[in-house]
Amino acid sequence: METRRLTGDDWRTLRDVRLAALADAPYAYGSTLAVEQAFDESTWRDRIDTTPWVLAVRNAENAGLVDMYLSRPETPMLIAMWVSPVHRGRGVGDALVAEILRWAGEKSWSRVLLRVADGNAAARRLFLRHGFTPTGRRAPLESDPGVRTEILSRAL
Repeated sequence: METRRLTGDDWRTLRDVRLAALADAPYAYGSTLAVEQAFDESTWRDRIDTTPWVLAVRNAENAGLVDMYLSRPETPMLIAMWVSPVHRGRGVGDALVAEILRWAGEKSWSRVLLRVADGNAAARRLFLRHGFTPTGRRAPLESDPGVRTEILSRAL
């Protein structure tokens, strides 16, 4: 398995994997499949240019995706984490989290935040395994305010 940071020329890959994620787990994201299906090439390229999307490739297949967002100055937030159902349980999530933490470390940030949707126990276990801890804070999911998310934090 390998992970790699996407560049503007990878916009089709980002589009395809991101749309697969939104179709597979619509309850887990702040956006929706309908919204992102309408994005054009320039929107996908802009997304890659502004944040460090990381793709995992396993057995020559696109196996997972993760992104980082600056929620506040100097406070990056891991977002958009997804592993393809056929690759779950095979270390893809671990590789993605490790790479995004490596990127945050390169930027000399001291902490990374993330949100995990209630009921997503597998993702929560993954993040706890990588040293994230509950902050006691919660927030509604933008795409469905009826879904609550837990905010986790990890020092670097």
